[in-house]
Amino acid sequence: MTTAAPAPVASTHHASSIRLSTGGILRSEWIKLRTLRSTVWAYAIMLVIQIAFGLLIVSVSVNREGFARTASAGDAGGLATFGAVSGVAFAQLVVSVLGVMVIAGEYTTGQIRSSLVAVPKRLAVLWAKIVVFGVVTFIVSLVGILLTYLVTSPILAGAGVSSSLFDDGVFLTFVGAAGYLALIGILALVIGAVVRSTAGGIAVALGLLLVAPAVFSLIPADWAHSIADWLPGSAGGDIYSSGGTFEWWQALLIVIGWIVVVGAAAATLLRRRDA
Repeated sequence: MTTAAPAPVASTHHASSIRLSTGGILRSEWIKLRTLRSTVWAYAIMLVIQIAFGLLIVSVSVNREGFARTASAGDAGGLATFGAVSGVAFAQLVVSVLGVMVIAGEYTTGQIRSSLVAVPKRLAVLWAKIVVFGVVTFIVSLVGILLTYLVTSPILAGAGVSSSLFDDGVFLTFVGAAGYLALIGILALVIGAVVRSTAGGIAVALGLLLVAPAVFSLIPADWAHSIADWLPGSAGGDIYSSGGTFEWWQALLIVIGWIVVVGAAAATLLRRRDA
């Protein structure tokens, strides 16, 4: 009679002792972001929107009656800059949807559980998503703005309007617009982390950008108009455009403040709630 030897028990000590480094967490989030078809489509749509609206604004403007006289007077030089960033107002909607999907989609599919098992310090996952998504969105947004500027410049040149990236404030305006899109995307991401639902997160993010300013602007009271000015979509436009309620640095602080407040709520809930 033979006695069967017990099967060796796999040791989990070594596996449990393995922890991803900060660089490893960032790389894993980059892999997840770039391998999603929704990411590719969203960024592609964002680029198309920016270029299409830039071409539309510039083409309509140069064909408008009296444009030649305005251009000769030197008042149309800012059209090149305005045309390049004219699509930002619509691109922010795409960025907001994508920002919510980046994290809420993982809760929908259950992939967030695998991420938190690999990275027991949960907040590291959230910070990595914010950094990766913010940097990629900034780069793609800036590329889209520069492409729009390049494709609209020949149209303006044919109408007698010249512009250069090295003109005073032009490139800084483009950087500010790209930064604004990145910040709005991050705000949508932390909203998605709080709501944990793709549909719900998109509704909250777009409601904050579109619905809330319209509602407060319809209320005939100074306090309502003041609140509307402090909303991220309203204040954020002053980061890259002049003549608004705030200076660019004030607008930047307001949008960052929104991210900090919502991000703190997301971090607290991520630590306390089960995935």
